Amino acid sequence: MQTPLPPDLYYLSNFLTVLDWLDERYADLLNEEERDFVARFRALGTASQALLVRLIMRKGPHFRASKLVYPEIGDTQAAAEPLVALGWLDEHAELPLETLFALLRKDEVLATFPELAHGRAWKKAELLAALDGLHDEPRCFADWCPALDERLYSLRAGELCDRLRLLFFGNLSQDWSEFVLAELGIYRYEQVPFSADSRGFRSRQDLDDYLHLHRCREAFDAGEPIDALLARLDGFASANPYLQNRHAKLLFRLAQQLERERQWQQALDLYAQCGYGGARQRRIRVLEKLGLVAEAHALALEAAAAPESDGEAQLVERALARTGRQLGLGAARRRTDNGARRLDLILPPPDTSVEWAVREHLWEPQAPVHYVENTLVCGLFGLLCWEAIFAPLPGAFFHPFHSGPVDLLSPDFHARRRELFDARLRLLDSAEYPEAIRATYRAKFGLQSPFVHWAILDEELLDQALACLPAAHLKAWFRRLLGDIRANRAGMPDLIQFWPDERRYRMIEVKGPGDRLQDNQRRWLAFCAEHGMPVDVCYVRWSDEGADA
Repeated sequence: MQTPLPPDLYYLSNFLTVLDWLDERYADLLNEEERDFVARFRALGTASQALLVRLIMRKGPHFRASKLVYPEIGDTQAAAEPLVALGWLDEHAELPLETLFALLRKDEVLATFPELAHGRAWKKAELLAALDGLHDEPRCFADWCPALDERLYSLRAGELCDRLRLLFFGNLSQDWSEFVLAELGIYRYEQVPFSADSRGFRSRQDLDDYLHLHRCREAFDAGEPIDALLARLDGFASANPYLQNRHAKLLFRLAQQLERERQWQQALDLYAQCGYGGARQRRIRVLEKLGLVAEAHALALEAAAAPESDGEAQLVERALARTGRQLGLGAARRRTDNGARRLDLILPPPDTSVEWAVREHLWEPQAPVHYVENTLVCGLFGLLCWEAIFAPLPGAFFHPFHSGPVDLLSPDFHARRRELFDARLRLLDSAEYPEAIRATYRAKFGLQSPFVHWAILDEELLDQALACLPAAHLKAWFRRLLGDIRANRAGMPDLIQFWPDERRYRMIEVKGPGDRLQDNQRRWLAFCAEHGMPVDVCYVRWSDEGADA
């Protein structure tokens, strides 16, 4: 075991922890280059180790030596020499002019390029534009700026270290700062037990496939042509459901771009190929754009018979109405009433949001109003079902910084934990559930959760909710959440009003002038009406509107 490092080398301790973790869980997945890196890194002196980790964690990849001042490291030039010898830092990287400008101050630019002397009042971007076409060949920093007594270090081990980070976190969206935020107590995580073989990637191919999809996504975001991206993705296949879903999602985004570019046939073909949620509904719309109304109607009938979600059912209902009219089949019957009561208010123009204005207007001592939107129902669900959500199932958790299970939005999330969720929901059939929820609130307060927003769900709101919300309503909401977490944890009414003495409530969706109900809000309102849950839709007008008319 390594000797503990001083506190000011916390970042190096964290990096070494990751290497130990990878040794224990991913040794069989590391390639020769990565194994060699780990061995050589451990053989370095502490100062060189610390400098490399500092650079890995900074925005780079080019660093001026004069900017590398770390008291805990000391002489950074001496620390850099072994890293240069290993090829992890490069002192002679060739830089294009634009990259050089990003590294220089304006006065250094003027000193380096005397022909810009007349542009002292210009901005750096204007100075760069003035050199357009004059210095097209990349050069190393010393050749660009011979008068500057300065070294430039270019990080060459960054991509390799990103692969190690990917192995540890299972994604590239989390980074080394997770350790620091956790140590400072800014983020606190549920400590889920997992075995030594709990890991995000089962094979090297999984890792390589993730990186391939990630690079294609980056290329798409950078504007690479769709045809080129499709060529790169041609033949992609994976037995890993997570990677299959990432691939399908990327194809869906490419198809959306083709649709924006009015490349209807290509978009249609790609939607049919990707199988991502929502693709079938987009196929219907593209068929309509192509004038293939009969085909669109047939596909809409197929979708209506077995919709993949409430959202698709809602959109398909509209498609059947449109295509039915065009085909002379008569207008399909559509549900237009969401079942909510209407509340009209005329209020003075507020200094805050319209939701807070309505809250303040309706609030009474015996009938408090809370601005909760999606947080209350989700929070109560997260508290009651905490054990099921954070169950240590294979592949759900594999490092200490998970705010929720990796498969939270997967189609089989509920199915894999059905018995656990059923056991928690059965508590709603007894008088035990309020104390169960309160016990979790006390024990888990402040821990990261995909459902509980602690800043909003305070004890006062919790007590009022448990007193006023019927268990049958809670169970109905929770089962709806489990049916489609991605879609159904949004769209809930903005406000909730309680009458604690009467043990009753109402929810209130607020719409300001010109605002309309969104589709997911309509679905929630219809669901509440179906289950007898009291909901008002509050339409607000400002009291000065008439004066302007």
